[in-house]
Amino acid sequence: MAAYICRFRALRRFQKYGLSAYRKYSSGSSYPNVPLSSPLPYIPKPVFATVDGEERYETRITVLENGLQVASQNKFGQFCTVGILVNSGSRHEAKRLSGISHFIEKLAFSSTAQFGSKDEILLTLEKHGGICDCQTSRDTTMYAVSAETKGLDTVVSLLSDVVLQPRLTDEELEMTRMAIRFELEDLNMRPDPEPLLTEMIHAAAYRENTIGLSRYTPSENIDKIDQKLLHSYMQTYFIPERMVLAGVGVEHEQLVNCARKYLLGVSPVWGIAKQADVDKSVAQYTGGISKIEKDMSDVSLGPTPIPELTHIMIGLESCSFLEDDFIPFAVLNMMMGGGGSFSAGGPGKGMFTRLYLNVLNRHHWMYNATSYHHSYEDTGLLCIHASADPRQVREMVEIITREFILMSGAVGEMELERAKTQLKSMLMMNLESRPVIFEDVGRQVLATGTRKLPHELCNLINNVKPNDIKRVATKMLRNKPAVAALGDLTELPTYEHIQAALTSKDGRLPRIYRLFR
Repeated sequence: MAAYICRFRALRRFQKYGLSAYRKYSSGSSYPNVPLSSPLPYIPKPVFATVDGEERYETRITVLENGLQVASQNKFGQFCTVGILVNSGSRHEAKRLSGISHFIEKLAFSSTAQFGSKDEILLTLEKHGGICDCQTSRDTTMYAVSAETKGLDTVVSLLSDVVLQPRLTDEELEMTRMAIRFELEDLNMRPDPEPLLTEMIHAAAYRENTIGLSRYTPSENIDKIDQKLLHSYMQTYFIPERMVLAGVGVEHEQLVNCARKYLLGVSPVWGIAKQADVDKSVAQYTGGISKIEKDMSDVSLGPTPIPELTHIMIGLESCSFLEDDFIPFAVLNMMMGGGGSFSAGGPGKGMFTRLYLNVLNRHHWMYNATSYHHSYEDTGLLCIHASADPRQVREMVEIITREFILMSGAVGEMELERAKTQLKSMLMMNLESRPVIFEDVGRQVLATGTRKLPHELCNLINNVKPNDIKRVATKMLRNKPAVAALGDLTELPTYEHIQAALTSKDGRLPRIYRLFR
């Protein structure tokens, strides 16, 4: 009906004022001769908000008397994101049962000294339009709350109670054990093998030390982890000197006052800390291979069948995020790019990266070729994940090793500029999100005590030259490879052959001559 009325009005306009008026008001070609660089006529001149020049240096940091760091970045808006980050993760579990950090993540925001249950915490946050979350990684445990800014006092009080006064009841521990068992089953059953391959490549690259320890609780440890063990671990690592209270969208002085009120002089439920037991081990890169023979023919969940694939991930040690070479490695990772053989974003999305141009566009049987870069305080890992039919695994591995060798070759000026532009745009677009800014502020301050601002990072990216890419790639290729393989591995080359290919000039695997197939 509405469309009919619009057409009727357009017809009346044509009859009354003629063809030019009809064209002017009925389509987007009202001003066909106005260039895009000029403003449209009759449109009011826009008035932009002015920004104080000091906003470039808006990340403020205060260290309290007990060693706790308070970091904030003020952003306009009704809501804020506040949280506590702890320098604690699966890498610190060498002297204890593996899987403690996984338990801590699942038990977060449960009952505390102040709140009788998780429901009470959620109801308290609901009054301020808030949500909460906890995530653990290999080196960081992060508790975060997003809520209205006017509820800041309540949020910091709640965070203090959740981090320092968890009750960890038997009922909560039993529910956590059930949740972890379900997650482990899901990890091995899901069609997307990425999380499992990431665990495998770290285990191969840093065998039985620091970064190589599993993020997930091994099934044999689930029943062994109890309140006493958790309190012992938290007593060692959940200390003010290893924590940052970070906030985005809050006034710094207000956040500092809340920190003094709720986090200064508070005695945790586990008692006085034992700093002497802190694991300060530095990651030792070993290289190696991690394999899981698995039938991947029945991973489909829906009516559309997923073809049986073998997944390979090959990685080499890069560098820590504290080193100057971190930026060139980030550009190199963006230059490699890649993805799946089908892109939901339509043709052209990421099609100019090397893994698209040299791999996916040339070898139709490759289902995936993607580059990843994992970086930590003392080491890093650059990987390529590839997927193909089990019968073509050997050829797939040779294609990937060849791409590693080509990293140390010539770098085109256009492809380098494209990768740098893409990295900067991805950085800036991600930092449009308040929770992402919060995590960036918290992680940088936790690791370095300061924060590099976006414009500083963009300047570092701009300064990357072709020789920098060649230098870091050449340095990386001197290391032993780390290999993770999942699926039908009948045609998988030996680890020694993969290593030989990465030390050759062309990346080719040694030839194998067989009398019988």
